Amino acid sequence: MKKQTSEKEQDIKVEQQAEPSAEQPAEATASDTMADEEQEGADKVSVEPSLEEQIAAWHDKYLRLQAEFDNFRKRTVKEKMELVERGCEAAWKAILPILDDMERALQASAKSDDVVALRQGEELVMKKFESVLQNAGIVAIDCVGKPFNEDEQEAVARFAAGEDKRGLVIDCVQRGYKLGEHVLRYAKVVVGE
Repeated sequence: MKKQTSEKEQDIKVEQQAEPSAEQPAEATASDTMADEEQEGADKVSVEPSLEEQIAAWHDKYLRLQAEFDNFRKRTVKEKMELVERGCEAAWKAILPILDDMERALQASAKSDDVVALRQGEELVMKKFESVLQNAGIVAIDCVGKPFNEDEQEAVARFAAGEDKRGLVIDCVQRGYKLGEHVLRYAKVVVGE
């Protein structure tokens, strides 16, 4: 109860201070309000920044934006490099089991004289390697018996093969490979004349 009464008393005191007393002349009240308005006007002017302050603020924002963009660019380059490294890492991991198979084949060939079994082991390793390449999207360029295509093949020799085989690939010296539509290695071929 005492708290409520004390709060009411404080409210009454604040109201009495805010009201101009009857003893003060009307002119004093008018001059006080004009002084208050001038003070508020001065506050408004000081609240708005000057032109130099605005220029400094915009310059600061510009520098921060430039630094942020530079950080973004560096981070993006770093992420791209990591992606390239990770892509190569996956390819090398896929090849490692084939290397293990080749080592086992060499050890087996040193101990065995069975040529047929060694040949079968080599074929298995070759098939495994080709399947790894296919899973990576790398395919061999099939060219024997087809017209010479300079976009995928490199002619290393010309051979007189008759009129019916003119311009066709007669033999493939070294196979070429493509990754999608991109040629990784051109096929080295012998072309008929």
